[in-house]
Amino acid sequence: MKKVILLMSVFLSLMSCADKKTEETVKEPETVYAEFGTKIAPDNALTKEEMFEKFKGLKEGDTIDVKFKSKINDVCKKKGCWMAMELPEEKEAFVKFKDYSFFVPMNATNEDAIVSGKAFISVETVDQQRHYAKDGGKSEAEISKITEPKITYAFQADGVLITQE
Repeated sequence: MKKVILLMSVFLSLMSCADKKTEETVKEPETVYAEFGTKIAPDNALTKEEMFEKFKGLKEGDTIDVKFKSKINDVCKKKGCWMAMELPEEKEAFVKFKDYSFFVPMNATNEDAIVSGKAFISVETVDQQRHYAKDGGKSEAEISKITEPKITYAFQADGVLITQE
């Protein structure tokens, strides 16, 4: 009888060790984020591809509340008061921060970020672009190359998460 109890104890001990080992190998390391603005959770963020599709479905004057994740292509080098986030087809979302109430690190370029807020588009007409080009000292040849409206994919973020290494 003692042998049966001993064997059962050893068997149960081995089984509990095997379960713990399985749990450890399945776990993935959690991403650590620096938080800016309103606190947001990293879950349920759209991919940059899904966000681009949302942008393409907007017309001027539309806004949508959304959260998406992408790579930061550029950050304002003076204050960190805006950033450009990667979209497909070599496009970018131009992100500003709600009420100018927070900034992001100026060295955040090439980091992954999650932004939460309002997405919208703005359309600059050919005449507006030509006017700005003229004011900017562009040549007549450069100005005459402006032939299509320019669509800006814009985003007003109230919260931002940036990955930390």
